[in-house]
Amino acid sequence: MKKQFLGLRTTIYKTNELSKAKLWYSRAFETSPYFDEDFYVGFNIGGFELGLLPDTDSNASKTDNVLSYWGVDDINKTFSHLIEVGAAVHEQPTNVGGELWVASVKDPWGNVIGIIYNPEFKAQ
Repeated sequence: MKKQFLGLRTTIYKTNELSKAKLWYSRAFETSPYFDEDFYVGFNIGGFELGLLPDTDSNASKTDNVLSYWGVDDINKTFSHLIEVGAAVHEQPTNVGGELWVASVKDPWGNVIGIIYNPEFKAQ
């Protein structure tokens, strides 16, 4: 039987400053966008998509309701890098059991970026 769900593909962050966000995310994730238009900017991060959309409702509040975690090899190094490029602390690196560590930051537009070190999980 063919599976209906193939796994997560894209995480979208909204911003009212798309040009500035494109530059910030290029620095933060140390890569350039593969798709760059006025209506959408897309980055390939390890085979998954990080997308930036223009925020048409700048009064809309950001939420901690849904959180995507980007896999990293060194939680402390990546967390420090994100803070150095201008992110704000959302959740300090925290051990959540065994060798698993999570942390999160807020980008300059209030979006929450999660990072996770999980040596047990391998994307299929």
